[in-house]
Amino acid sequence: MPSLKDFEESVKRPTWCPGCGNYAMWRALKHALERLGLDFHEFVVVWGIGCHGNGADFLRCQGFHALHGRSLPVATGIALTNPELKVIVEAGDGDAYGLGLGHFVHSTRRNVDMTLIAHNNQIYGLTTGQVSPTSDHLMKTVSTPSGVLEWPVNPTGLAIAQEATFVARGFAGDIEQLTDLYVAAIEHPGFAVVDVFQPCVTWNKVNTFKWFRERVYKLEEKEGYDPTDREAAFVESLSTFHDLVCTPDECRVPTGVFLRIEGEETYQEGLEQLDGPMWRKAEAPRDVTAVMDEYLT
Repeated sequence: MPSLKDFEESVKRPTWCPGCGNYAMWRALKHALERLGLDFHEFVVVWGIGCHGNGADFLRCQGFHALHGRSLPVATGIALTNPELKVIVEAGDGDAYGLGLGHFVHSTRRNVDMTLIAHNNQIYGLTTGQVSPTSDHLMKTVSTPSGVLEWPVNPTGLAIAQEATFVARGFAGDIEQLTDLYVAAIEHPGFAVVDVFQPCVTWNKVNTFKWFRERVYKLEEKEGYDPTDREAAFVESLSTFHDLVCTPDECRVPTGVFLRIEGEETYQEGLEQLDGPMWRKAEAPRDVTAVMDEYLT
């Protein structure tokens, strides 16, 4: 099975800004893949557009770099075509919760068996610091110099309300916990969401590593918390909404597994009941040379 070093034999070395939270997320994913014992032919990663998407050059694997906001539908196509693959999606907050928000909702309600890892830095880092769908209320950015009027999108709450079967939140400052969350999400049968607070050290000077370290706590350490209780999970998700200047005592940010529901039918299992997916009905490999020639001539 591939080791951590095998996954690091990438096309290029990482070019993220020094100190970027993407480094920790990249590291955690490699640790998770190693722990799961997945060979290169057993999983695929789909990236969206954004700083996180540069990771397509930094991880040795089968992969696809999709258009902005379109990583989930591409991944859905892969997951339905080959249900035996572990399909992992890496998307940014602008990517998954902005242009791709509709795909996020529909992937959740369908319970497609795949994993979404969202790099949530609460800013558009690749395009030099514009407001994103998850930027804090009243945050000043280059595109909102007077402050953001909207409240941020609540991805964990939205997923929980839309009948998600696995919802978690991580923090890029805790690689050990992040690795555990990735492993649990990838192993989960159904659509798994891992929203990760990933500080942007260049453009977001509010939600820094220090800011999160003063506020995060782990749900598994909360006495009596039950991750099978959807209502309790939704209440915890409301921690997304806080004032820009809230103190560590005023706003606490939970991480860990919010919700885990086992035994729900996946979209792939539903297709099996409807006479099986179309790709299995081909009696022999199909020659698509003629079709391709139409586009090449």
